[in-house]
Amino acid sequence: MEMKYGERNIAEGQLITFPNPRVGRRYNIDITLPEFTCKCPFSGYPDFATIYITYIPDERVVELKALKLYINNYRDRYISHEETANQILDDFVAACDPLEVVVKADFAPRGNVHMIVEVRHQKHT
Repeated sequence: MEMKYGERNIAEGQLITFPNPRVGRRYNIDITLPEFTCKCPFSGYPDFATIYITYIPDERVVELKALKLYINNYRDRYISHEETANQILDDFVAACDPLEVVVKADFAPRGNVHMIVEVRHQKHT
């Protein structure tokens, strides 16, 4: 079966950036991604989360459509909650090298357990 164009876009998705229009000014960018999905690496059951990214850009800003495609690429990945937050943080830092960034992965409760993983990075200047 041939891949649909959306599936192809997701599979090929990479974090793309553009120049920060206000380099030198500290400002927050808050992004909410409420439809995150991945699979539990132990059971294979789907996990659902809202991903929150708050960052202070330096030279580069992340393009939102590219971020959406990047996040959608997780839907068929077997990955733990902890690794999800850490991998998103690592990829985000590699793409745009922000002054500061916090990634918060707020997973929907499953089996009466609610988990939030929060990771952060601060650029050393």
